[in-house]
Amino acid sequence: MKGKHVVITGPTAGIGRASAHVLASQGAQLTLLCRNLEKGQEVADEIVSAGGLTPNVILMDMSRLDSVRSAANRVHELSQPIDVLLNNAGLMNSHRRETVDGYEETLAVNHFAPFLLTGLLLPAIKSAAPGARIVNVASGAHKFVKGMQFDDLQSENEFSMFNVYGRSKLANMLFTRSLAKRLETDGITVNCLHPGAVSTSIGKQHGEWLATILHAILKPFFRDPLKGAETSLYLCTSADVAEVTGAYFDNCKKVAPKPWAEDDAAAERLWALSEECVGFSYP
Repeated sequence: MKGKHVVITGPTAGIGRASAHVLASQGAQLTLLCRNLEKGQEVADEIVSAGGLTPNVILMDMSRLDSVRSAANRVHELSQPIDVLLNNAGLMNSHRRETVDGYEETLAVNHFAPFLLTGLLLPAIKSAAPGARIVNVASGAHKFVKGMQFDDLQSENEFSMFNVYGRSKLANMLFTRSLAKRLETDGITVNCLHPGAVSTSIGKQHGEWLATILHAILKPFFRDPLKGAETSLYLCTSADVAEVTGAYFDNCKKVAPKPWAEDDAAAERLWALSEECVGFSYP
């Protein structure tokens, strides 16, 4: 990864933090997009202490579309091609919250934000092509739902923590599928993955009591974050997947997702709706 520029969302905890440390140890120049600048600087300092290149640390609150736009502008100001974009950050809420933009927060953070960020950063990603990669951390939680449930996408009529989270992860997979097709002639690969059950801070961003209890109960069964980061790192770095795009991986192997994660009509409907909601049209 020497000489490669990698942009990571959610790099201050869990698999994002583990991914950042490993990529830095391999010589990558990192740009860390963080909701908490203090925590981001802690990770940057750890990387430098371990002999890595000094990361760029940029503020980005993924629950705010204006913050995503601001962060993307800051990344462009670095004037560096982006070899790898790792859309890692994720959120799980135990009850419905709404963002300042008026969207259900889980969907906004897990899908709308990376959808917008990726689109805004595409010029810098294309400047690193051929060979540039976009990696989206999805989840086996897409099995919790059997489609995007467009009739209640914002969970205004009903909110179930696992259903809403699973739908947002399904959105990641449909986004991956659509984007891969759009970029297949640009020398850019787009893949997504299931990291496994990992002991991270997901679900606890707002001090969610239910998530905290679930973490305590399930902790003995969790992978450690480094183990959970293996498939992310594989997709970011391995020559084995340099020509693979539009796929879903688990344990560093390409696997078949549920049929509703391969629904091209739903993927295109979600794409159009996402562009409308974030106020951005892909070139």
